[in-house]
Amino acid sequence: MRICKMKIGLLCTAMLLVLPAAVLADQASAAACSAGLSSDAKLIYDKTAPTVNPATVIKDALTAVVRPMVMNGSMTQAVARPAAEAAGECLKLLK
Repeated sequence: MRICKMKIGLLCTAMLLVLPAAVLADQASAAACSAGLSSDAKLIYDKTAPTVNPATVIKDALTAVVRPMVMNGSMTQAVARPAAEAAGECLKLLK
């Protein structure tokens, strides 16, 4: 029984050490992806990325950022849609 608890404790410790590395890898992948985006897509990515967490619905997060940009005239709908789609591919890597 004691050995079983020890193994579980070691497994949990190992997971705690590996998990942050996996999260950082995803952030690095997302950053590398975003570096190849157009300027409009990069702007959308930069405004949306801080709101992304594992429970985030990427489409909803993008809509919350892009809709006001289109409504206030800072970006046209024709530019916003493909830029948001490209940014969304990079944002998926953050989840």
